[in-house]
Order: sequence, then structure tokens, then C-alpha cells
Amino acid sequence: MNTPALTIANAFKTYPGASEPTLHDVSLDLNPGEAFVILGHTGSGKSTLLRAVAGLEELDSGSVHVAPGTRHAVVFQQAALFPWLTVRENIALGAQYKKNAGRVDAPTVNRLIERLGLQGLEDRKVNEISGGQAQRVSIGRALAIQPSLLLLDEPFSALDPATRSELQGWLRSLIEELDLTVLMVSHDISEALTVGDRIGFFRAQQGFTQFWSPAHEQVTHEEILEYYRNDGDSDRATFSGSLRDESAKDLSDKPAHSPTF
Repeated sequence: MNTPALTIANAFKTYPGASEPTLHDVSLDLNPGEAFVILGHTGSGKSTLLRAVAGLEELDSGSVHVAPGTRHAVVFQQAALFPWLTVRENIALGAQYKKNAGRVDAPTVNRLIERLGLQGLEDRKVNEISGGQAQRVSIGRALAIQPSLLLLDEPFSALDPATRSELQGWLRSLIEELDLTVLMVSHDISEALTVGDRIGFFRAQQGFTQFWSPAHEQVTHEEILEYYRNDGDSDRATFSGSLRDESAKDLSDKPAHSPTF
């Protein structure tokens, strides 16, 4: 059995002044090479969990453990690029940090520019490229340090639907090509089904209440949407689905009537 790439164990986090914990006894194992997408309502604690994994939030109790030798990188919703630098310079930015010595060099950056589909744009300032291209640069900057764990916090949510859909498929291909382990936060069910090997629904004060495995089972958009509509309550989702099925059955059993004038 593989050693998990990431283990979150019994994580608790309550922000000062809050009456309820944001994270309540949250646990998760993420396997090497697996893409796991966290879905859930706004304010449920998804991003807090990701930030805790990134080391940007301190837990009250519990632990986050990554496999030995794991190097992680984070990509947020906003690309946060340096507008006075070119595309190439933004991607190569990690070379300025001692901990990345020897990892970010010119051949690595050139390969990434090709993989990211940014050929011909490498010498442009980032304010001269589109939002979708800028987000590719942001992901390229993260990949330049050669991480084994990539953390993504709604990286495509600010983009238009067509660009977002294109980048979701592109990201899935990139994950498979580079054999990346990914933890991603999203509100987009289609995105989760495209990118994720596994999907977890995250509910406020409860943590993960449901898991789906698109890589191994048939999971529909409607099934997950129904769970969303019922606020992550599987009993309510099942009951609601049953009511719809019965309603449809009743309608189909009724005889057709000719219109009366």
C-alpha cells in the first residue's frame, strides 16, 4: 500500500471571535498522483483547510503531514503576477529563492513555456496577455520549482466560462503528464468532474460529508448538484430525489386528456 502524499488528521480551527469552529475534526488522506477536489458552499472552510496544508494557517489542534521530500506550491484565484516582469521572468521567479537553488533554470522555464502553450508570449509583460494566459503563467510559476504537491484555490473562478472550460481540460492533461498530486478547492461541479480523481463535499462545522470517485465510478453532475442543494445532507438529498422520482412516475401513469374548448 502506498504511503499517502498528504495526511490531514483531526484538524480543528476556530477564528478569534467565532462561535463555531471553521474546521472541526477534519481528516483526509491524499494518495501520490491523485487529484482531489474539495467542493462546498462559500464559508464552509475549504480554503482554510487548503491554507493550513500550505502552512499559511495555524491549526488549533490536529496535524498536517506530507510525505518526506514533498515540495508543495500554491496557486490562488488571482494570478498575483508582477506586471513589470515578462511572462518568462514571472515563471522563473522561484530561482531567486535559495531553497529552490538548482531547480529553476532556463531549460526548465523553456519546457514549461511550451507545455503551458505560451510560446510567442514569453517576452511580453503580463499586462499584455489575457486572463486565461495569465493564470497559465501563475501555474507555470508554481510548477517551475518542480513540486510534487500542487495546491489550487479556485484558480479559474474569475475567468469567463469558455476559457475556464478550456483550462480545466488543460489542467487535467497537465496533471497526468507530470504525475502531480493535487489538492484543489472549487465551487464548479463540472470542473471537479473534469479535474478530480476524487471529490469531497465539505460542510461547515462538519468537514467532509460525502466522497465521489469519478475515476472509478459513474458520477453525474446532477447527483452532486442535488447534494449541494440539500446542503450536504445525504438523507435530504435521497429523500428529495425519491420525491422527484415518485412525482415523475405519477405523471407518467396519468392518462392523456384531450383539450376541452
